[in-house]
Amino acid sequence: MDFWGTVLVVFRRWYVTVPAFLLALGTAFAVYLTVPTMYQSNAVLVLTIPPTGGSVPVDPQYPNPLTNPLLNYDGALNVSASILLQALSTPETAAQVGAPPGGDTAYSVNNGSSNPELLASGPFVIIEARSPSAETAHSLVTKLVQRAKVEMAERQRLLRAPPSTYLALTEMVPPTSPQEQRGGKSRFAAAVLILGLFAALTAGFAAESVAAALRRRESPGPPPAAGRVEPTALRR
Repeated sequence: MDFWGTVLVVFRRWYVTVPAFLLALGTAFAVYLTVPTMYQSNAVLVLTIPPTGGSVPVDPQYPNPLTNPLLNYDGALNVSASILLQALSTPETAAQVGAPPGGDTAYSVNNGSSNPELLASGPFVIIEARSPSAETAHSLVTKLVQRAKVEMAERQRLLRAPPSTYLALTEMVPPTSPQEQRGGKSRFAAAVLILGLFAALTAGFAAESVAAALRRRESPGPPPAAGRVEPTALRR
């Protein structure tokens, strides 16, 4: 059926399509109100080498030269950031900070890429937390920032690294104020509305088919042709 034929059916069966469309609108609005609003908070950390470098001089009279930490990057920082990302992303860590898997509150830790093969591409630790509560989202990011610093210091202590060479975890972007995210609510409501529109069209065509079947049943059959002689058995 072409476009204008569909429009004709919709208007002809308005007593079916209009209520169905209004029901779809009401359902979409109810879904929009039911889906909780999510809030998101972020933080960006960066790993840096201390100004005195990553090693302790053998001769105290000749200490390591002082270097600007922001000018002292190498591949070791990328690997350390990758280790930290993996440690913060475990289900055990999520449960300890108050975001167990499967709950409404969740977080992600990455270096700007969702590809696991690129985890060692930079010394950055980007934390994003989402929750129906703005306070919970901000609190979760704050907990993860502190947990990242503790994890980094503890792993270096276990490796018996000299304290003067400990990597520093600097907050380039401290935990941000929670921002309201309405994209999820809008997508759910739009999906329900589209399904409702298809249901309204289906109901309209179903009503059209039923009406056509009733018309065919009520209309009388064609009258027999005039002068028609019924066949009779042949006689000998």
